Amino acid sequence: MEIVLLLVRLALFGVFFLAGAGKLMDLAGSEKAVRDFGVPEPLAKPIAFGLPIVELLIAYLLLFTSVSWFSAVGGFLLLLSFIIGMIYQISKGNAPDCHCFGQMHSEPVGISSLVRNIVLAVLAGVLLISQPGFQGTKLGLTDGEMVQSVTLLTTLMLAFIGVVHVRKIIENQGTILRRLDLMELVAGDGEPLERKNAGDPTDGLPIGAPFPDFELPDLSGKVVTFDHIFSRRKPFLFFFIGPACGPCKALLPEIEAWSEEFGEKMSFVLVSTGPPEVNRERYAGKLEPSILLQKDRELAKIVYAKWTPTAIFVDVNGNVASHPAAGDTAIRDLIEKMRKDDPTRENVFFRIGSSRIREPKIGTAVPEFALDAIGGEKLTRSAFQGSKTLTVFLSLTCPHCQDMVEEIKAWEPQRSNGDPKVLVFSDGDLDAHREWGLASPVVIDPKYGTAVKLGMQGTPSAVLVNENGVIVTETAIGAPNIWALIGRRRDQ
Repeated sequence: MEIVLLLVRLALFGVFFLAGAGKLMDLAGSEKAVRDFGVPEPLAKPIAFGLPIVELLIAYLLLFTSVSWFSAVGGFLLLLSFIIGMIYQISKGNAPDCHCFGQMHSEPVGISSLVRNIVLAVLAGVLLISQPGFQGTKLGLTDGEMVQSVTLLTTLMLAFIGVVHVRKIIENQGTILRRLDLMELVAGDGEPLERKNAGDPTDGLPIGAPFPDFELPDLSGKVVTFDHIFSRRKPFLFFFIGPACGPCKALLPEIEAWSEEFGEKMSFVLVSTGPPEVNRERYAGKLEPSILLQKDRELAKIVYAKWTPTAIFVDVNGNVASHPAAGDTAIRDLIEKMRKDDPTRENVFFRIGSSRIREPKIGTAVPEFALDAIGGEKLTRSAFQGSKTLTVFLSLTCPHCQDMVEEIKAWEPQRSNGDPKVLVFSDGDLDAHREWGLASPVVIDPKYGTAVKLGMQGTPSAVLVNENGVIVTETAIGAPNIWALIGRRRDQ
């Protein structure tokens, strides 16, 4: 039993030492994490600095059997506060960055981080239930041996931190090289000015939005529409390429291999630019019949395929089901995710480079609620039954929301029977909302308690809910993406 208690102490020492040291290496990130957990601004900086100091103190005291029980008490209470904070954030639908190990490792709060802290709390509890004088084997029989053991452990921990830090540097260098590759892709497509302000390559149509219809000729001149290829009732993987794109040409053998691998489950379509003869010479091979030609990247612009090569997955219902995978590395990552999942299943989607974005609530039923609408009626979950609902999250204090209100007002008289209805969630003064003049219901949602559960991520934002009360899209942020959820563009 003494050996077990020693191992428990060493395990907790390692965790608390790495957590404290990692946070001290990134105090700015620690301060942000503390604020994201709801700590008042005046206390954020002191707590961000004091927390790693406390963790390091707990770590060192665990090495000495004379005080390790008291250290275990402090560790248990600290872990308990972390657990309570995580449960609260998860219950609110939030996913702040836990910054658990500071610069070495961080992740959004979720089930895995919650379980990890519970396990650590259990280990601390093992020391608590033992007597203060019975905390396992000592690290040394004499003071000299104790000093040697503590020094060795500290050196090992610092060496480990050094290795992790070097690995981070190497990963960052890899990221920089990939971004340089993307810049080369931009230049290689012959239109660098158009993409100078392209932004994040993962920007794109919201997952769940219908893929836009198009009419594009193939290499033989035959006009192909989206409805025509969609009649195959298969998912699609669209590749946006260019005749002068070197990485696109280099990736072609892999695309052909993937086409054979997923042949029974998925169709591949290559969308390029330029003359047919140039593309036929450039991309001659098995997928030549699947190449469609744009005149001026018109389809690529609509779907935010700002780079070449870029891949976008479209599900069996004709909806966008992935973020744009820009560059060969991102495309390979997307293919790997498809291998681990079934691209033909209902509500399938693939996230690309969006680890800091909340997980979409696609496939989640609307929760029970009872809120007052500005017309005096009380709306419940049943308001979502029977027809599709564009669920929009607005705010009185958001200038972009006022523009969105005007666009909704202009669209309401044009709604056809096939269009979804609109339901607005907001908060604030009742009369001020009446001044919006919307025909669609506006629900007053105090502190956006229900809206957050529906996927609200700022204002204006929106999700689409189907006729069964199930969320079928990720959260669209900003008016253009909100309208994209129902297949409309702002110029329509």
